[in-house]
Amino acid sequence: MQSVRSMVASGQAQGLNIWLAGHSLGSAMAMLAGKTMAKMGILLESFLFNPPFVSAPIDRIKSKKIKHGIRIASSLITAGLSVAVKGNLKKNLTKDNSFVVLSDWVPCLFVNPADHICSEYIGYFEHRKKMEEIGAGGIERFATQNSIGGLFLSAMGKESDLLHLIPSANLTVNLTPSADFKTAHGIHQWWRPDFHLQSKLYKYK
Repeated sequence: MQSVRSMVASGQAQGLNIWLAGHSLGSAMAMLAGKTMAKMGILLESFLFNPPFVSAPIDRIKSKKIKHGIRIASSLITAGLSVAVKGNLKKNLTKDNSFVVLSDWVPCLFVNPADHICSEYIGYFEHRKKMEEIGAGGIERFATQNSIGGLFLSAMGKESDLLHLIPSANLTVNLTPSADFKTAHGIHQWWRPDFHLQSKLYKYK
């Protein structure tokens, strides 16, 4: 990360615009760099293609009701464990929270629903919106910045910054049918002239 800080500082001194971009593992590295710089108050434009999301592939379940039910249950469990491990709910939603600090950084994420490595970003952001609609936004705002695995590490005294959990994003989904996983995860899909894209802005509040 020191090299990234040095490059950004050098670029800013020369009046240059610094962008971050990456695909698959490269996008994970770019996301780490973007989050690190955002915590320092430097918001870099970022273009992340097929970024990994470490989670069970819930989005691949066909039934919307079952998916929604699993996500609600997961949010309630995660929020409950968060309170047990980290303490008061309101205290962890304050402006000092690093997750809140990151909310002004809005990376551009490019995902394919047929790619199980990154497809969970779709459900991650859509579920948060649905929880707001049913009046459970407070619970979801707490749950969305934690994971059960991360909470277990916290309980053992090991703090973990979960790379894939981000507060805001401009999410672009490739709805063009993919022949196989290789196509769905490949970088070449993003410059096809005939693809069908859907974009949404998700801003953490």
